[in-house]
Amino acid sequence: MLRVCVFDMNETLLDLSALDPYFVELFGDEAVRREWFNQMLQCALVATVTDAYSDFGSAGDAALRMTADRRGVTVSDEDRRRLPGLMRRLPAHADAPGALDLLREAGFRLAALTNSTLETARAQLSYAGLDGYFEKILSADTVRRLKPAPEPYHAAAAALGIEPHSMLMVAAHAWDVAGALRAGCEAAFIARPGQVFDPLVERPAVFAPDLLAAARRIIERES
Repeated sequence: MLRVCVFDMNETLLDLSALDPYFVELFGDEAVRREWFNQMLQCALVATVTDAYSDFGSAGDAALRMTADRRGVTVSDEDRRRLPGLMRRLPAHADAPGALDLLREAGFRLAALTNSTLETARAQLSYAGLDGYFEKILSADTVRRLKPAPEPYHAAAAALGIEPHSMLMVAAHAWDVAGALRAGCEAAFIARPGQVFDPLVERPAVFAPDLLAAARRIIERES
């Protein structure tokens, strides 16, 4: 039985739309936030695939500069320095506390695994009021290989004292689900608005529109 659920943080537990006012201020368009985050993921993936490690915060800064260059906008050093602080003050998605309550009450062990640094992850979960749910907060930065490389999932399983096949990764990104599945874990995909699943990736055990629905399906599946 799978009794350990490990949660991705950014976009899965935490609502990045809180950054929209920042991107409206800089670019005049809240949609640029998603463009920036997708560029951030690309920067992180390229660094990981080519074995040239950069932490996730550095990828975020590089993505902001690239987005500004693409759009012909000047972003000041002061504006760049503001972004990490804003990333640490993201609210939880409305469905996160209820889903975590359901799983905890059903006897599941809960942990978080993020590409953000451990310092940032702890600050994020504390600000969002979610830190008390998790027995461990884990960062891919500690193994200097970002998800979806296999090392972060294997390190998370080792830190939790389990084999990868006993861990279920909960994420709102198809690439994170792919990484978990191919590292030998189970997975749940959260199809939040704008998130679509990659048809080249094997379908995970749980596929749900939000965290509450996912929590109920995980409990039903393991009961």
